[in-house]
Amino acid sequence: MIVIKSPAEIERMRVTCNAAAEILAAVAREVQPGRTTAELDAAAAEAIARYGGKSAFLGYKGFPGHICVSVNEEVVHGIPCRRKIQYGDIVSLDVGIVLDGFVGDNATTVAVGVVEPRTQQLLRVTEQALFAGIAAARAGNRVGDISHAVQTTVEAQGFSVVREFVGHGVGRKMHEEPQIPNYGRAGDGPKLRPGMTLAIEPMINAGGSDVVMLSDGWTVVSADGAPSAHFEHTVLVTEGDAEILTWLKKSPYESKAR
Repeated sequence: MIVIKSPAEIERMRVTCNAAAEILAAVAREVQPGRTTAELDAAAAEAIARYGGKSAFLGYKGFPGHICVSVNEEVVHGIPCRRKIQYGDIVSLDVGIVLDGFVGDNATTVAVGVVEPRTQQLLRVTEQALFAGIAAARAGNRVGDISHAVQTTVEAQGFSVVREFVGHGVGRKMHEEPQIPNYGRAGDGPKLRPGMTLAIEPMINAGGSDVVMLSDGWTVVSADGAPSAHFEHTVLVTEGDAEILTWLKKSPYESKAR
């Protein structure tokens, strides 16, 4: 069942999602050569605590980090560790928090210094695909319209969509219906209605689409070792354009976080 949020629930989600966006931006500013991914996780934990929230990821099915930190060929679910960030890396940060009973979920991929031109294009196209998907998240459209918009944007530039992991509904739970693949046919799937809240999240590889799970049981990498990018926003379906709930703006929690 796809949950339709009430106006009061939507307002609570706006606050939670904006806090998640501020935390993601704060952690992204910490990405620099020499820092470990564990240090990024610690910075996220401190920021989440300042907001009075908790990580949506820590302990989820046993995940050991407050956030996911995935470097270069790591697609998603990278476990924070002693790995040091190097100049020329790309670092994907996935931040999910629980605040006031609701989840805010967002992700970005950060280039560390100057990266290869094709890798820079990967980041640009993945973010473009995210916004193409968001543009399709309109009442009366279907989930497949989001999926198709992401896929066509990506494949037109010669990149590959990861098919094993998908976007999803989000609200009181981190994963709600519907699932939102990053590939598919326009017109397929459940119809979108005002009040739905969706986490749209393209995961895109510079090489082939195949992925492999590492022995830690969490970290997913591209099978060919090519770089991968991940961008995500939580959005609200309205009668018109979707509202990006994790779009960074001021919130009642800003002074508290500082």
